[in-house]
Amino acid sequence: MSDALNGRTVVVTRAAEQQGEGRRLLESLGAHVLDLPALVIGPPDQWGPLDDALADLENFHWLVFSSANGVEAVEQRLRTMGSNLARRPRSLKIAAVGRKTARLLEDVGATADFVPPRFVADSLIEHFPVSGFGLRMLLPRVQSGGRTLLADAFAEAGVRVVEVAAYESRCPQAMPEATASALEAGAVDAITFSSGKTADHTALLLKQRFGDHWLEQLAEVKVVSIGPQTSRSCLAQFGRVDGEADPHDLDGLVSACAQLMQSGS
Repeated sequence: MSDALNGRTVVVTRAAEQQGEGRRLLESLGAHVLDLPALVIGPPDQWGPLDDALADLENFHWLVFSSANGVEAVEQRLRTMGSNLARRPRSLKIAAVGRKTARLLEDVGATADFVPPRFVADSLIEHFPVSGFGLRMLLPRVQSGGRTLLADAFAEAGVRVVEVAAYESRCPQAMPEATASALEAGAVDAITFSSGKTADHTALLLKQRFGDHWLEQLAEVKVVSIGPQTSRSCLAQFGRVDGEADPHDLDGLVSACAQLMQSGS
């Protein structure tokens, strides 16, 4: 599959600071990659709730990360408080959804105690290693638009869940000119989405650039999603999903893209 995307143009919608790995994987298969950053990662409106929770870490049993953004935000915030994840209370265990999230935890010296077999939140709930009743759990998350599935499910299992905003993902002001031009010229073969928000924000950026007939710019472009939740957003915004990653990570996303191009479907 080393040249599966040779001569193909693929648009990547991840946040600008997160595009390196996806670009490398796609280019290794011969793709020409165009950026359409659909997220700008920044701080939440207020740090107070996260700071209060982090100051109380010794009273939590589990710290659950559903994204690498959450890990980065918590690690940076702890450092401003003179600590870090590696020096967390010994009684505090960490769970991580996704390979990238787990890898980032390893990089900061805080290897996850539990990573579910599938890289989706539902798998974390299904395979969580201990009974929930009586546990106190901290869930750092995106400020707006994130799923409440984890918090709701664990609360139903008797966990005392504290959700706090650790970061926010906002829509950029505009799409890059080179990407807009390629879409307008019908020169794009596929577009990849790594979260529901990237799909939602991409739709906004396309509407802003191309007006009422914006969806026509994707008529011949394959829509590729990283997982079930992202696929739902793609269906809502674009009316279809042509491919879904399996496993639900960047490697799976690139593989799904390659398979679509090879099949010609």
